[in-house]
Amino acid sequence: MNKRETFYNQLTALAFQESIPFCYSCYIKAPTGRCDNCGSDDCMQLMEGIGCEWGTEWVIEEILKEHLKPVNKKEAFENTIEDCYPTETKVGWLELNTVDILKTMDEVAWDIAKDEYISSLEEDEEVISFDNGSTYYWTNEIEELLEKSLQKSAS
Repeated sequence: MNKRETFYNQLTALAFQESIPFCYSCYIKAPTGRCDNCGSDDCMQLMEGIGCEWGTEWVIEEILKEHLKPVNKKEAFENTIEDCYPTETKVGWLELNTVDILKTMDEVAWDIAKDEYISSLEEDEEVISFDNGSTYYWTNEIEELLEKSLQKSAS
């Protein structure tokens, strides 16, 4: 099992801890997972102050939004370029910002290189996406979140 699957399973368990089963038919909380009123076990998940919906994917999304900041792909890539190359490049008699030169001289190549960089981070499991690459989170930050929630539930 890779890190993404492991994290997803742990986040699903956290989603059940952070939400309450809710019988939408009777419109009441069902903390045991079965409605005391109608006996149904077909419950939504309720997050107080946020709402209720079927499944746990939306709860995971809310937990991640609340506790983590998504990876700023543009900023991460620019920082990597700045670490690999001199900050300024001399063109003729001008000293120009290397990142700005690369971005403006060939925008398509810049975007391709940025996407390849993010893909390499994902392959190395340094970043993880739970929505097919729309949003990425740093692996170490997810680990910290899960570790804190484990400590919180243990106490």
